[in-house]
Amino acid sequence: MKKQVAENPVQKNRAGEFTPLVVISGLMIAIYLTSNVMAVKVMGFFDTAILDCGTITFPMAYMLGDVLTEIWGFKTARKVIFLTFFCNVVLVVFTMIGVLIPSPEYLADSAAAYNAVFGYVPRIVASSLVGFLSGELVNAWLMVKIKSATGEKLLWVRTVGSSAAAYVFDTVLFCVIAFAGTIKMKDLLIMMAALYAAKLIVEAVCGTPLAYGLIGYLKKRYS
Repeated sequence: MKKQVAENPVQKNRAGEFTPLVVISGLMIAIYLTSNVMAVKVMGFFDTAILDCGTITFPMAYMLGDVLTEIWGFKTARKVIFLTFFCNVVLVVFTMIGVLIPSPEYLADSAAAYNAVFGYVPRIVASSLVGFLSGELVNAWLMVKIKSATGEKLLWVRTVGSSAAAYVFDTVLFCVIAFAGTIKMKDLLIMMAALYAAKLIVEAVCGTPLAYGLIGYLKKRYS
């Protein structure tokens, strides 16, 4: 079995060049923050709420979590997960400060637009943090457990299988905390089912091929 890539791969880089761990961690945090802001808007058809727009980007954060776990191991992935948690806390604290700061009367429309988005973000972030922590930790833990049973082969079983279980925790917790009381119960149940299916489809169709490419490249270059 190949050794895992070191947390800071030894390479003859120019001074100050980013390591793969820094790049992937940064992308994971950026994608997750973007997903939380996009989640404020709910997509719907025929007057029925279906998905929040964060569903478009959120599975990519899971894909990068898979890469972190596969290459650097559960302990490093867990550190990045908690770093992402902290970055989301920073987001909600400072955007809420922005909501509370007064604005000139002639800029009332732009202030109202800002407040409409970021005044709702704290609930979205709170729900997303609970779902993200539980889901990502379950995902990383299952990746390790499945790998111990299958070895280096069957990467798609690890990525899709771990996500299939983790999305249950993430989706249910996120929808209940974020939207309970704001949309109809029927719409909430439909949203849960649609979110789960959409995340899993994006993970399988887009996330897994990207994970194969990234993991293959990193193992070939740095192992």
